[in-house]
Amino acid sequence: MPNLVDLADITPIQVWHNVVARRVQGEKLTLAIVQLAPNAVVPEHRHANEQCGLVIEGEVRFRIGDEERLLGPGGTWRIIGDTPHEVVTGPEGAVVIDAFAPARTDWDDRPTVGTADEPAELVWPRGR
Repeated sequence: MPNLVDLADITPIQVWHNVVARRVQGEKLTLAIVQLAPNAVVPEHRHANEQCGLVIEGEVRFRIGDEERLLGPGGTWRIIGDTPHEVVTGPEGAVVIDAFAPARTDWDDRPTVGTADEPAELVWPRGR
């Protein structure tokens, strides 16, 4: 990956059902712009990577361990490695930014989304 890239030029990957991400992959860090469809469910899971994030658009109901909260634009989270967490979006879906350390190499085998003939319907950033 080149060092300077427009988000629109990053190939999206299918992370979960109804969850698509475009990622900037560093050696020790992954930055992901994640689009979650309306009423998407990211089931409880855990990973060794530490994760921090921010809601850009929409709402997500986030549960981290025993803590749960509805987050809208500007809402943030931090997830210490190996902590169980899950996410459910509202009827409008959501766009979030996630940062992971170390880098999410387990996403390397995720299928890509869209082709030149059938591009993915990506909603952020607006006006592109």
